[in-house]
Parts: sequence; structure tokens; C-alpha cells
Amino acid sequence: MAQIKQRLITLLLGKVSQELYGEMFNPAIIKSSPVYYKTAVPKQVIVGQEKFTVGGKEVTYHLRGYQPDVLLIQTTIEVEDIFHKGIFALERQSYEHSYRILEKYGGDLLFSEEYSVFAVTNYDGEPEQFLNYRDIIVSLLKSEAHLELDPQEIQYTLGSRIKYSNNDLSIIDWDGAFLFDPSDDIEEDLELLTLANLQLLRYRILDHQLDSRLARMAELVRNIPAGGSLRGKDLAQKMKETMEMRMVSISELRRLERDVKLIGDWYSARFYELAAAKFKIEDWKRTIRSKLESLEDTYSVVMENFTVSAKHRAEWIQIIAFFILQIGWLVLIVLELIRFTRK
Repeated sequence: MAQIKQRLITLLLGKVSQELYGEMFNPAIIKSSPVYYKTAVPKQVIVGQEKFTVGGKEVTYHLRGYQPDVLLIQTTIEVEDIFHKGIFALERQSYEHSYRILEKYGGDLLFSEEYSVFAVTNYDGEPEQFLNYRDIIVSLLKSEAHLELDPQEIQYTLGSRIKYSNNDLSIIDWDGAFLFDPSDDIEEDLELLTLANLQLLRYRILDHQLDSRLARMAELVRNIPAGGSLRGKDLAQKMKETMEMRMVSISELRRLERDVKLIGDWYSARFYELAAAKFKIEDWKRTIRSKLESLEDTYSVVMENFTVSAKHRAEWIQIIAFFILQIGWLVLIVLELIRFTRK
């Protein structure tokens, strides 16, 4: 029997305060995927690495980034028994160092996503043999170190799986995934799980930004003076601000959707869709689209008020000009009348 390889892989993604630069990272993709796969998904750049002692072992923390400002901190820890409750403590220690690194780069802990991958490779036979450890597998996937899970919950969690060949298996959940592969071909799965977490993080960031923009737009509406009168300079500035907020929000949403739309109907697409379903990506999309519609509505209200304001000013100018013209004609008539009577 082959020597089974067991690893705990921790992923932490977070928004940082600095723009990330580095050499392009090219993961090894072996499983069948479209020729345009590598150009369809967001690229990572190599930022650096750090070393820490975790569980008595020296562990390398690989730092990569999604430009401009999302840092990925990834570790791989070899373990003797992945199906042991001691993995929870190891996982916690690993993330403690990851969060320290994220903070050092100016990361916002509110906008971060952690995800654990439990990899079992180089085994003989079918992966279903490891489902004898189903209780601990589901506990690790759900980060439940002490709670005994209901059998139906265990069965439900194990149902979120995908197979590429007869002897591999991937089980995906919200907090983590188990990857079983006899040939140790897990790089694409890792990249897709990372991508799904990246999309979730970016949707959360965009959702927060939309809340801020909606609040700002509402403030613009409230600050329109009674009667809708604004000076030309103020009007131009506020129109520019509302248009910028609208266009930036639309652009960000389209960029997020474009990142994965070219993956296609291959194994990579089905794997990603399973992860995205667990992360409720479609729910986030609907929420953001709803807020974007609210932003559009508020934008229309602001533009309408500004337009009405400008129209009212133009009407008043016309009325005043008309009266001035009438007064001018009256003065001319009076002068002509005076000249006529003198003659």
C-alpha cells in the first residue's frame, strides 16, 4: 500500500491597505479544462513568504496577492492523522500567524475570509474508504470541535461532493473542504476554492461600499435646498459625484461576474459552482443587484431634482427677462408719447 499523504492547508484572504506587486504565480493545472481557463480567472502575484513554528514544525507561509489589494496567505502542514481532533488546535495556531501577517500588511479583519482544506492523497483504492471517519470529517468541515452533530446534518454535508475519476473525491462546505486524490492532483481544486473565497470576499466588500454610497446619495438628496435651488458650481459637483458612484458600482459588479464566466462547462466549472453554492454567491449577487437598483433609483431622484432645479432657474430667468423687456417697451412708449405731446 502507498504511503498516504495527509495535509492541512489553510487559506486566509483579506483586503489590505497597500497595492500588491510581484512576479506572476502560475499554478499547475492538470485536470481537463478549457484552453482559455488560465486567462479567464484572476491572476495571483507572488508577494513573499514567512516562516513560523506551528505544532512543533517549521511552516512556510506563502504570501500571494490578487491585485490591487487582496492578500492571500497560504500554508501547508504535513500531519500524521488528519482524522484526529488535534487538527483543530493545529488549524487555530496556523490562522493566528496568518492574521498577524494580514494585520502587518494593513489588512482589515472585517473583510477577510479563512478556509481550511484537508487533503488526503497517495492512497490505494476508492476514497469512500475514508468515510468511516465521517463524524470527524464533517466536524472539521464545519469547525465544530466540541458539538456532536446530528446524523442527518452529517449526511447532508457529505452530499456536497464531486468526483472527477473513480478514485478521487471532493467534499465542500462553508468553512472547509476535504480533497481525496490518489495522484496528489489537487492544485486546480485549491485554486478554485481560493477563487470562490475571493469572489465571496469581493462581494462582501462591494456590498459594504454600496451601503456607503447609498447613504451618501441619500445625504445628497436631503441636502438639496427647499425649492431645489443650487448654484451652478454646486450643481455640477453633485451631478459629477452621483454619476461617479453609479458608474464605479456598475463597473465593479461587471468585473466580478466577468472573472469566472469563461470557465465553461468542464470539471472546473462544476467544482466552482458547488463551492459557489455553498458560499451563497448567487444570494450575494441578488443582494448587490438590489442595492444597485436602489442606487439607480436614488441617482434618478438626485438627477431629477437637479434637472428640475435648473429648469426652474431657466424659467425664472425667462420670466424676469420678459418683464424687463416689457418695462423697456413701456419706457419707449412713454418717451414717444411725451415727445408727441410736446409737438
